[in-house]
Amino acid sequence: MPSTEDELGGDPPCWAHLFNDEICAGAAACQGAPAAGEAVVDLAARARAATAQGVAWAFRSDDLDANLLVFPRGEGVTLHSNTEVDVLLIGVGGHGIVEIEGTEHELRVGQLLIVPKRAHRAIRSLSDPFTYVSIHRRRTGLWPTIDHR
Repeated sequence: MPSTEDELGGDPPCWAHLFNDEICAGAAACQGAPAAGEAVVDLAARARAATAQGVAWAFRSDDLDANLLVFPRGEGVTLHSNTEVDVLLIGVGGHGIVEIEGTEHELRVGQLLIVPKRAHRAIRSLSDPFTYVSIHRRRTGLWPTIDHR
């Protein structure tokens, strides 16, 4: 029997766009799309301003979902998969482990990792904090799952 994540398309880091109002309520670091006239989003500044683990910034357009995620040491995202899209991860701060199909890949600042659709993956912070961006083509909604190992 497939897990709830499989039924919903998996990849919990990408659920942020479903809860922007709740996540961003009163959070200066979570303002969504760039402001009018702002062409560049300072991801490092938004990560530093984050006051809780999880989504520090999210953007959703007709074509794209992007999320900046922040996790303290040992926290992350449980093992899951998605059947719809490849996901691009980019290290923004600290470092962490991205497990893809049982193989661990360390992701550091400035590094990019492509996670293929249908691959089982998990993410765990090795630093305090570990921040990264998750980017993919827009798709159906998902439910959050956080790994508290």
